[in-house]
Amino acid sequence: MKDLTEIRAEIDKIDNELIELFKRRMDCSKAVGLYKKENNIAVLNQARENEILDSVEKKGGEYGPHARLLFSNIMELSRALQHNIVGSGKKLRADIVNADSKMQASGVKVAYQGIKGANGHEATLRLFPDCEARNYKTFSDVFDAVSSGEVAYGVLPVENSTAGSVSSVYDLILKHRFYIVKALDLPIDYCLAGLKQSQFSDIEKIWSHPQSISQCANYISKNNFEAAPFENTAVAAREVAREKRLNVAAICSYKAAEEYGLKILDDHLQDDKDNTTRFIVISKTLCISDNANKISLCFSLPHVTGSLYGLLCRFNSLGLNLTKIESRPRKGREFEYLFYLDFSGNLHSDNVIELISQLSEEMPEFSFLGNYCEV
Repeated sequence: MKDLTEIRAEIDKIDNELIELFKRRMDCSKAVGLYKKENNIAVLNQARENEILDSVEKKGGEYGPHARLLFSNIMELSRALQHNIVGSGKKLRADIVNADSKMQASGVKVAYQGIKGANGHEATLRLFPDCEARNYKTFSDVFDAVSSGEVAYGVLPVENSTAGSVSSVYDLILKHRFYIVKALDLPIDYCLAGLKQSQFSDIEKIWSHPQSISQCANYISKNNFEAAPFENTAVAAREVAREKRLNVAAICSYKAAEEYGLKILDDHLQDDKDNTTRFIVISKTLCISDNANKISLCFSLPHVTGSLYGLLCRFNSLGLNLTKIESRPRKGREFEYLFYLDFSGNLHSDNVIELISQLSEEMPEFSFLGNYCEV
């Protein structure tokens, strides 16, 4: 029996041979790419790939599934090389080159969901200090306002560090496919706000947005409060002031409590002291700032085994950091999904623009949603 040193020496020898064979195979892939470019042939030939992978798995014997995975990765890398040679994604590249580099600043009309004192209102003013902030009742109304041109931008929450994704907003993103042109991580700090005549001991019920209730779940449970959902934290505060019930309080922002004349009965209610909500800015016009640091995409996947793994393989091969992947059911298509994906990057990098150009050719229902700065 060989000792470990001998086995490792043999592995090193085989690895060196594999590297040389891999280089030869990629040279062949390059030649195929040049031929496809010359003859205007599509890069992806799914039938041939499936045939090769089935053969590899059969020849691999007891290691068949592992051999299939190895060759699947090689094919992903070969295809990426060929996409670069044929210049895939010409329209997308042109859109990126022609994108504005600066957003409108002062005097611009910006939509948010809720009323004054809501987190969305605060995020809007932080992102656009000199804007005309317009409030709308629902997230869908914000998208409609951007779509109709009533406003230039819309500000929307997409994710909270405690409660997770705002699913309804992701559904609207995938429906409308507007560009994301900026993002803000807003620290969220909640207070318990009641009538000026109320005392903490009077409170039995709290009103707030479902996300806020989730973010303060431990606090609510500890105090045996009965929670009722409202469309917005600021709306909840306003209704507490209007209803004038001593046993009801709102979980809301400090600004909302001040706006509606409520007394702060308790503070820092959120379960996570680092509670943060991520807001995005949507626009019908693509804008890519020079300091953009995040890219968003959406797409569906081909009906091929391992297609999601293959997609992730491409990001891994370039050392790109995925920060978010969200799947949403496709309406009218049982057990089929649309994917929303965020990753760190800037389109000034050739590798990044080449990657999304490749994906634009291969991924069904692909949309580039933007390259923007998250502050």
